[in-house]
Amino acid sequence: MPAIDLARLKKQVIRLADLFDQPQAFLHELHDVLDFYVNRTLRSRRPVAPASVLETYHTPALVLRHIENELAPLARANPNQALELADTLWQARYLETCLLAAFLIGCIPPREDRLLVRLTAWSQQIRDPNVRAVLLTTSLSRLRAEAPDRLLGLIREWMHPARPRFWSNGIQALLPLLEETKYENLPPIFEIVTPVIESSPAILQEDLKQLIQALYRASPIETTYFIKNLLKESGNPQMKVTLRRILPDLPPEFQDQIRDLVRQPRLI
Repeated sequence: MPAIDLARLKKQVIRLADLFDQPQAFLHELHDVLDFYVNRTLRSRRPVAPASVLETYHTPALVLRHIENELAPLARANPNQALELADTLWQARYLETCLLAAFLIGCIPPREDRLLVRLTAWSQQIRDPNVRAVLLTTSLSRLRAEAPDRLLGLIREWMHPARPRFWSNGIQALLPLLEETKYENLPPIFEIVTPVIESSPAILQEDLKQLIQALYRASPIETTYFIKNLLKESGNPQMKVTLRRILPDLPPEFQDQIRDLVRQPRLI
């Protein structure tokens, strides 16, 4: 990989910006840029994350960041062109192109209906954890900041009892809303997450731990009351099993409040 010459890189990203409204030409030029900075020793090895099926150029973060900074104002001003370019980049199925597609989605005004369709579809198509994380955080940034109620509507769809495949995505999309925006209207969130917490599938144990931690940070009193009520009213024994497993990682004060409710009954 050649050393990064910032003057050369600036010219390269300006050339990419000039092709913003020509998705196929942009993609061709992007591949040339990525190939210029490729680390041949890394490309010859097996992927580090076996769960990922995406090819990658192992592009330095600095290069992608400069491309994103150049494209961001264009995407905000031209949402239709940004969507067309994002679609083309996503279909290319490289790690770098998918990350750029997810970034572009996050620049688009939240009133754009097609944005939600793509978020739902793409979050289920991707197996790479890095791209999934960007989709559920960066791609939702304007929704969180400008239309949190619309974001909650999307999360409500993902966390519907009949859509368990989407539950993890719903939880991960909720976390930044709770932590970054200091969202304080918790009752609607409690309503949305109730079916998932009651079911408490083992596969979501880590997600549920993060969710309860975030809810507790937002409002310790409301969250403790909510979980205690669920424990008393729910007929699903799996909820107690999962909470018992994650209890050591929850805040000490919260542990004290629910320990007796999740304690395994003694055998007589």
